[in-house]
Amino acid sequence: MPRRSQFRCFVVLCFVLVICAPSDSQTTAFISAFADSRSPSYLGNEACATCHASIYASYLQTPMAHASGSATENLIAGDFLDRKSSIAYRIYQENGKVWLTFERLGDPLVRGKRELLYYIGQGRRGRTYLFSVDGFFFESPVNWYTDRHLWDMAPGYLDAPEAPMNLPAVASCLECHVSGMRPPVQGTENRYEVPVFAFAGVTCERCHGPGAPHVQGAAAVNPAKLAPDRRDAICMQCHLEGKVAIERPGKHLYNFRPGDDLSDYIRYYVTTNDSPLRLRAASQFEALAQSMCKRKSGDAMSCMNCHDPHRSPSPGERTAFYRGKCLACHGASFGERHHPNQPSCVECHMPARTSSDIAHTEVTDHRIPRRADMQPYMQASRAQSLTSPPQLVPFPASAAAHHDLRDKALAWEALVEGGDKADERQAEQLLRRALASSPNDSALLSALGYEEQTHGHPNDSRELYERALARDPDRIDAATNLGVLEAKSGNLNEAVVLWQAAFQRAPGKSSVGMNLARAFCGAGEIDKARDVTLRVLEFNPDLQGARQLLHALNQTPPKCGL
Repeated sequence: MPRRSQFRCFVVLCFVLVICAPSDSQTTAFISAFADSRSPSYLGNEACATCHASIYASYLQTPMAHASGSATENLIAGDFLDRKSSIAYRIYQENGKVWLTFERLGDPLVRGKRELLYYIGQGRRGRTYLFSVDGFFFESPVNWYTDRHLWDMAPGYLDAPEAPMNLPAVASCLECHVSGMRPPVQGTENRYEVPVFAFAGVTCERCHGPGAPHVQGAAAVNPAKLAPDRRDAICMQCHLEGKVAIERPGKHLYNFRPGDDLSDYIRYYVTTNDSPLRLRAASQFEALAQSMCKRKSGDAMSCMNCHDPHRSPSPGERTAFYRGKCLACHGASFGERHHPNQPSCVECHMPARTSSDIAHTEVTDHRIPRRADMQPYMQASRAQSLTSPPQLVPFPASAAAHHDLRDKALAWEALVEGGDKADERQAEQLLRRALASSPNDSALLSALGYEEQTHGHPNDSRELYERALARDPDRIDAATNLGVLEAKSGNLNEAVVLWQAAFQRAPGKSSVGMNLARAFCGAGEIDKARDVTLRVLEFNPDLQGARQLLHALNQTPPKCGL
């Protein structure tokens, strides 16, 4: 399950500074008549069927072809009780629509219903569903985990004491599962025009480029004939996660097209001290780069040496299919000598291991270890960590020349925001150097403003946020944090203006709404405070702070908190 966006914010509660971590029913009629709003040159798989009937038929059986679709398609229905929050969830179909209900046992105030519109994930590992509130799309708080054959909370929320109903469906997550995706509405991260995407699953055009020019006689992109970095980029766009991914200014991963240089859109970083037992669910390419096979073969080896993108071997074919791929390099005589009574190379050399970032999920070890026992890898990793401090390095190594100080600074800052405070000094130094070279970069300005704010330098922080917003008025993080500075300085009207604009574009950001509600309450505008609190609860109905504030606002006389 792919990358999530970073969101740094400060929250005002009764104007005391606290740092925080980051239903309407719609028709489920699906999207066959939808013209791709990004480019009408994308036609979908059906346009390929006339000339490539056999490939079309085999590709339709692959997991990629079923990576997304209407929620009614192959519905995985079920019930789930999260004991941590005491919330009972149910996913079911009724009258041609799919629904998610939630209810806290013994608390009638926490209950609700959402129409599930799309599914994400072909089901081999798992599946989640998407719903919409006022055009803003969110992920279901519960996921289906295929390996364990159970429902459980979404990744990262297994211990959440409240129902996380406001998990934004961000473009970086959707892009790898859908085709013909509409970009988010300007200024938002998860508001989309519907239907959200033109074609279910991953279409032929993800690897071969827009279909319309090819239909008219132009050559389609053939990944096998591209330069190695452009060839590999087609797989990397979805099968590489890295430790940090930084989008280029004004660019997004969904802008990438086959044949492009991926580093023009996004740049990846990995840490040099990752545990050898940590395999992220979407980092097959990073793992493959560590294998002896890839290191000895270099550019001659790609994902296509082992995988046929046009078909997936059946369970009965898998052992022979992948053994054949191994012997294509190692030779038939090697197969006769090397464990001739064990035909499955994968069991020993590409074992399934538990994912480090998604619960209940196993991933195939693309590092192709010589032995399934990882003890030698662990020993080497410990030795390395004792001799050198961890570093954040570009990936792949061949792309290092493309990376600049701006990307490196934002990557280190992302580590800090993720909780690695040991890297804070490094991140701040890099941000200052990068900003000296790129003084108008809004991402750098906002990131350094956040650092200044955490260090108690409001004047410097205010200047940086104002410069960031002058260059990008849509930056929700800068507007939110600048609002905190204004409120703490007594400029409540200015804070309200900033928070109102941010909350309108991101109503799922409960912290922004709570800031605004308390500001209205503090100014004696009780009706406005109540309206904003209700809006917070519309998107995040189990937020205890909002429920408590609403109770206080309904008292006689109204109060601004308990």
